[in-house]
Amino acid sequence: MNRLEYQHAELATADIIILNEDNNNQTDLQERIKNANNTYFMPQKFFKNKNISKKLKLKLKNTVTGETLTYASETWPLTKRVRKQLNIFESKVHRRILGPVYDNEKEKWRTLTNKEIYASIQKPPIKETIRLNRLRLFRHAHRMEENRIPKRVLYMNLGTTRLRGRPRNRW
Repeated sequence: MNRLEYQHAELATADIIILNEDNNNQTDLQERIKNANNTYFMPQKFFKNKNISKKLKLKLKNTVTGETLTYASETWPLTKRVRKQLNIFESKVHRRILGPVYDNEKEKWRTLTNKEIYASIQKPPIKETIRLNRLRLFRHAHRMEENRIPKRVLYMNLGTTRLRGRPRNRW
């Protein structure tokens, strides 16, 4: 089994969203980031090659690493912690691709800020991509026939109401 087949077999086993007892998908997110990191570092000779344009490197990063990272992200609860971890990973990869810049005022090399990164790549952040994927899933379920299970679950009324006021401490 060559290296690419092994990577594909690894990704196929990670297709299930893992929730722990707190209904948290943190382990699944860590697996996704690890797999995206592996897919980014596999073609490292390509990314380190100075003859290949940064635009082409960013395109490859978006198609390979981005798809690995955002697979089944429509179902993720986008908490502040999840958004922060995704932004950290994305910024790390973009900084490695774009490299340092020379600051003429201070006469030394420096890393790019997040604003400079997003201005240069002209692509929305990964959290925006996930948000659009979630909307696409909603539109898909909304257009389904009434008797289909996903549409019934989407518009299901659980028949319970929350208590008024602040939630009670229950420990």
